[in-house]
Amino acid sequence: MHTSATSIALLSGLTAFIGSTSAQDASPTNLTSLAAHLERFWSYGRSPPVYPTPEGSGAGDWGDAYARARDLVSQMTNDEKNNITYGHPSTANGCSGNSGSVPRLSFPGLCLADSGNGVRATDGVNAYPPGMHIGASWNKQLAHSRAHYMGAEFKRKGVNVALGPVIGPLGRVARGGRNWEGFSNDPYLSGSLAYETVQGLQENVIACVKHFIGNEQETERNPPLLRRGALNQSSSSNIDDKAMHELYMWPFQDAVRAGAGAIMCTYQKINGSYGCQNSKTLNGLLNGELGFQGFVVTDWGAQHSGLASAEAGLDMVMPSSSYWQDGNLTLMVTNGSLPQSRLDDMATRIVASWYRYSESTSPGTGLSNNLLAPHVLVDARDPASKKTIMQGAIEGHVLVKNTNGALPLKKSPRLLSLFGYDAYAPLQNTPTTGSSFPKWPFGLESTQTIPGVGYFNDTYLGSLFLSSEPADAPTPDAALNGTLWTGGGSGATTPAYIDAPFDAFQRRARSDNTFLLWDFYSPAPSVEGASEACVVFINAVASEGWDRPNLADSYSDNLVEHVASQCNNTMVVIHNAGIRLVDRWIDNANITAVIYAHMPGQDSGQALVDIMYGAVSPSGRLPYTVAKRERDYGNTLGPALPSPAELWHTQDNFTEGVFIDYKHFLAHNITPRFAFGYGLTYSEFQYSGLQVQKVAQNSTYQVGSNTTTTTPTPEGGDPALFHTIAEVSCTIANTGAVPAAEVAQLYVHIPGGPDRVLRGFEKVLIQPGESASVRFGLTRKDLSAWDVVAQRWVVASGEVAVWVGKSVLDGGMLRGGLEM
Repeated sequence: MHTSATSIALLSGLTAFIGSTSAQDASPTNLTSLAAHLERFWSYGRSPPVYPTPEGSGAGDWGDAYARARDLVSQMTNDEKNNITYGHPSTANGCSGNSGSVPRLSFPGLCLADSGNGVRATDGVNAYPPGMHIGASWNKQLAHSRAHYMGAEFKRKGVNVALGPVIGPLGRVARGGRNWEGFSNDPYLSGSLAYETVQGLQENVIACVKHFIGNEQETERNPPLLRRGALNQSSSSNIDDKAMHELYMWPFQDAVRAGAGAIMCTYQKINGSYGCQNSKTLNGLLNGELGFQGFVVTDWGAQHSGLASAEAGLDMVMPSSSYWQDGNLTLMVTNGSLPQSRLDDMATRIVASWYRYSESTSPGTGLSNNLLAPHVLVDARDPASKKTIMQGAIEGHVLVKNTNGALPLKKSPRLLSLFGYDAYAPLQNTPTTGSSFPKWPFGLESTQTIPGVGYFNDTYLGSLFLSSEPADAPTPDAALNGTLWTGGGSGATTPAYIDAPFDAFQRRARSDNTFLLWDFYSPAPSVEGASEACVVFINAVASEGWDRPNLADSYSDNLVEHVASQCNNTMVVIHNAGIRLVDRWIDNANITAVIYAHMPGQDSGQALVDIMYGAVSPSGRLPYTVAKRERDYGNTLGPALPSPAELWHTQDNFTEGVFIDYKHFLAHNITPRFAFGYGLTYSEFQYSGLQVQKVAQNSTYQVGSNTTTTTPTPEGGDPALFHTIAEVSCTIANTGAVPAAEVAQLYVHIPGGPDRVLRGFEKVLIQPGESASVRFGLTRKDLSAWDVVAQRWVVASGEVAVWVGKSVLDGGMLRGGLEM
């Protein structure tokens, strides 16, 4: 970041002003004056202005939808156009938000509903594995199939816009509260799965990809909405141009290329300007560079201005708008402050997305506004989805330790002991009354207590959601009241049932005649001496509204160590909504197996038992890096906290640039506990025959930027970025004894960039004794870096190193080179 002379002068003046104001002078008048000065200092000049908003062009496959939308919008009055750009309260349905309608022209408006992991807070739906679990599967086909069935459920419920997938936060902050909603903190993996998810959802409904952009922490994400007169104006994510393009925009570009119909702008500021009125990110990056054709909608309550947000590229406000309601946009057009073309473009983008993906006439008809009142059940579930839901649950499990083949259980244990608060289903799974923030619709029925503090009541939950608790307020780190199948917040899933691990182990015990013992209550249980194996179930909870207090909790670690001290075949299953450290006990010789089980959705138990008993081989791989110590993550461990020097304007400086997760560990020569991409199976694989070759020359072509031209940008950016210019292939042999899926991972080093970056992955099921050929295509963008001076992607020059292997730190990687 560069500080201008004007900013330095202003800061000096503010310092003098603050210094001359004693504590006794902290009157409301002085504080208001100081706040006004600080608002100008922190909020203006760091995010470049980009105007006007590029109009939607109907590029690519949008042509017909845009033609129809322009025709319909041309028949609307300005008040009618205005009316469809913001949310209207409704008691007719249980949608998360309802846009305005134009009954005269038979435009019914849109029903928008959570979440990117399935229809939330209603009946007759399934709980799919959340984003991080699918990220751990490294399976593009599975991501598409999951999205298709989820989208079909949204459609049957009368939803037009599914509020997902989440690819922001990317996962920069290791303790980030919403990392579990996204797929991975690697932009390539996240973008690949986002592409499939957007396409799968939009076979039935509009996908609303969120949150654009830089929404990497929950702490200080909003002004404290419940504290009247509070001066904090939310945090600012201060991101340099290179990191913006190479990290945070990367998966959004894939989502736009997939045809995303909607993008949700974010709560916090970016370089000093709120995300939903940031002309650089919305006009310049999203609508300009990426050629986005759909509409931009606020996160709920994220609008902070009227004219400024309209001019910056915002098209719709949810769930309501005090700034745009009652014809205010019409008034802006009438008095000349807002161009007619901008209002027309806002309405056209909304209607075009409706025409292209979700031209339904009865929004929200399957969503009851009151689940406790008599209503007609609309069962949105398709029996055909069961295979995908189960496969998704299975493939997100990552086996990271398996001493001497402790798993799979080679014969049915005669006596098996189970321990831990995470083994059973929560005791409540039903809607309740009497609270604005009940736990059931937010996936927090297993989180009834804050360890070491006490009852986690709904009022406190609401205060956390509304950014109204201090940054160091106590929050849950483990869900002690039942198994974790989902994370918490607006991305939560609502299960048709919860098949908890205990349920599945009891079924297996009945079938195998196993004597099953359990203690899910005691923090220091006794272990029956004849136990052939002991399974300990713990979790790590995370939620919207707060960032995690730590990456490992002592209650759970004490439980693991206590059981392991009495049982020489202890197996640990962790349902984790984010990174979970294990170094307190991972080297304990009595701990023979460890599984990161993530959040499997409603089929959690059966999926786990299928893996542990060997019906299937585990095939998940870590979509993040697990460190040995919290401090190994450096300044990306936790959220930025308020500083007195910043006076109510928390500054989150992304000083690490592109070096997050494994790039950070490689750059600082830090050895992780488990590397990005790591995971064990019940078989062994051997790689051979690496071949690397160009398929197109690139000596003269240069990718341009359209942000300063009047030429409409193709949807997703310059198509030449995605031309394959090199191919990599190798052979993988299953040298073990069982069928298993291998995830082949391709990494490259672009001169001047990180040591290596992921640029391809393929998941293949291989029978024992057989081989499979794996091919990767490297696009122009894959082999480029963002040039901050030229403002374009520039293909690497010189030799690009290429690796193919089992993880980013696989010692047996095949290595080759590509001369560019």
